[in-house]
Amino acid sequence: MVDLYADMFELAPVSLWLEDYSGLKVLFDRWRAEGVVDLRAHLCAHPERIAECTRNLKVLRVNQRTLALYGARDLQHLSDNLHRVLRDDMLSAYVEELGQLWDGRLRLSTQTVNYTLSGERLVMLFNASILPGHEERWDRVLVALEDVSDRVRAEQHARSLFEHSPVSLWAMDFSGVFQLIEDARLAHGAGADPRTVMAMQPGFAVRCMKAVRVVDVNRRTLAMFGAEDKASLLGRLGSVFRDEMRSVFGELLVDLWQGRLRHQREALVHALDDRAMHVYLQFSVLPGHEQHWDQTLVSLIDITARKRAEADLAYFSTHDSLTGLCNRAFFSGEIQRLEQQCVWPVTVLVMDLDGLKSANDSHGHAAGDELLRRAGGVIGAFVQGPFTAARTGGDEFALLMPGSSEHEGMVLARRLRDALAEHNLEHTRRPLSFSIGVAASREGERLETVIHRADARMYADKREMYATRGIDRRASE
Repeated sequence: MVDLYADMFELAPVSLWLEDYSGLKVLFDRWRAEGVVDLRAHLCAHPERIAECTRNLKVLRVNQRTLALYGARDLQHLSDNLHRVLRDDMLSAYVEELGQLWDGRLRLSTQTVNYTLSGERLVMLFNASILPGHEERWDRVLVALEDVSDRVRAEQHARSLFEHSPVSLWAMDFSGVFQLIEDARLAHGAGADPRTVMAMQPGFAVRCMKAVRVVDVNRRTLAMFGAEDKASLLGRLGSVFRDEMRSVFGELLVDLWQGRLRHQREALVHALDDRAMHVYLQFSVLPGHEQHWDQTLVSLIDITARKRAEADLAYFSTHDSLTGLCNRAFFSGEIQRLEQQCVWPVTVLVMDLDGLKSANDSHGHAAGDELLRRAGGVIGAFVQGPFTAARTGGDEFALLMPGSSEHEGMVLARRLRDALAEHNLEHTRRPLSFSIGVAASREGERLETVIHRADARMYADKREMYATRGIDRRASE
């Protein structure tokens, strides 16, 4: 049986050391007699005494795995070079081991650092036991060391990837949400519809949101939300995830309830300075944690610039960039919509900006553009409710008034002329002037016909204006 145990020691797959700590115990007894109470503090204040502790340890035996791990030829070779094994950044862990012994513990456990004789750094799990019958003298201590360097490196690499990711990452614990959903299933039945449950219990989603625990966030998250540190961000999560985010969280609960543990969607969040940010949110319960959702990862990609660009693109696809009014394409689409919906009556104002050609010829196109911008501002002030104002050509504008009579159109035209007169009080050098035509649709009449009628009245108004002012129309248009 003794031979069996000897073989087990020799062939064990972990590093085993049989050591004699009796010299260390004598040293500890002397220090206690000298008045040392807190060994850890004492060693930190007198680091030279750490080496004194090491000199009082005696290695009696090691197994084959130990010799191979440290690159030693035999026990003597290893013992003679222990100063090369136990050095540098292992000292803080070594102080903890000594502190556990000082506190009277017979079993020690910690993570430490050793070095091979060739200088390779090893991260080790240290476990030691004072063997039964040797508690008084500490003359037989069995030490087991497991090399976890690869695992630690992998963890450090994963940590580095998390910390330095170019997107915002949130490590979260959803186990509280898991339990609330399980309780709700028991109360309402496994086949209950989650949306019905949330409608019946409006506070359910709020309780679930409060049950989420943020474990960690990365550097990009702090920068993205304008937080100085993690504490300042985590202390204000209520202002970060609010308003529209609550409905997004509700959809997330529906997914989780129905067993979908990975999903993505767009959301709106807020930085600590109250700046709104559009984000692309990706949520995943990590593999191996599907049973309780205690480890989940959320990534947030800031898509605010993209959403702004999309909004700008949508706006400029329907609006004139110079005047800010709708463009001809949108105006034509609005005409089709009104005809398809059989809206009646519809009054149309057709307007032509007088003197644009003369301004361009005399003062350049920049002056003409200024007239157009000012004209858009004046006309835009009259757009309300269902009305649509558009720039339909170079100097041509139109206003659609669904549900309005021709009389209402004439009233609006007079108000527009009054607004022009008031506007021109501040722009006497280049005043604005419109020729205006008004027409209203008859039941069943095509709006294109109404526009032609309004056009004709506009040109009649223009001829009258030129005749009254004695202006050559061909030179001014």
